[in-house]
Amino acid sequence: MEKFKPSYIGSRNDILKLIPHGIRRVLDVGCSTGTLGESIKRRIGAEVVGIELDEEMAKIAKLKLDRVIVEDVEVIELKNYYPFKYFDCIVFADVLEHLKDPWKVLKETTKFLSDDGIVVASIPNVRHWDTIFNLVFKGYWPYRERGIHDKTHLRFFTLKNIKELFQSSNLQIIRIERKYRIIEGPHKLGIINVLSKYFALLFLKEFLTFQYLVVAKK
Repeated sequence: MEKFKPSYIGSRNDILKLIPHGIRRVLDVGCSTGTLGESIKRRIGAEVVGIELDEEMAKIAKLKLDRVIVEDVEVIELKNYYPFKYFDCIVFADVLEHLKDPWKVLKETTKFLSDDGIVVASIPNVRHWDTIFNLVFKGYWPYRERGIHDKTHLRFFTLKNIKELFQSSNLQIIRIERKYRIIEGPHKLGIINVLSKYFALLFLKEFLTFQYLVVAKK
């Protein structure tokens, strides 16, 4: 487990709390080592299916989830595995920003969402003040190992972009939560992030939002 980035395999209580009891079938896109899916199974007893490209992560996830499909979500033919509208909940936990075409993936994947099902996603906010500071004052894009500026990110979103993304897939956002953080990356003064929500007033909140948590339905 040490060879995987901690931010990719950690527990996701923020996502877990957005998944209501009564959900029976969950698709966890980019399930990593299955930590989140295992928590979902333990909390609400749902069937959890994962999609994971990384074979080493998938091996671990297979020990925890009902099924793990080892494929690239951008090319997978999910209809070869499950019928349309099979899942009550589809989770994209820090996944969409890693894709070449998240608009297409979201639209295609939600064909497998039941009529009363939900999509739960977490997406980093590129409008964070740290981005603006680096671009405007340093003339630099801060490629990093994790967070908003993770160097493996291919797409970047503000709140408006997120709304457009879901609208393009005919999904209605019914809940948005913000995770605030003043210091974007790991730092010895990271404790200051505990206070960030108290500074997130009015116009400042968009610049202190580190990540958006979204719940949407058809």
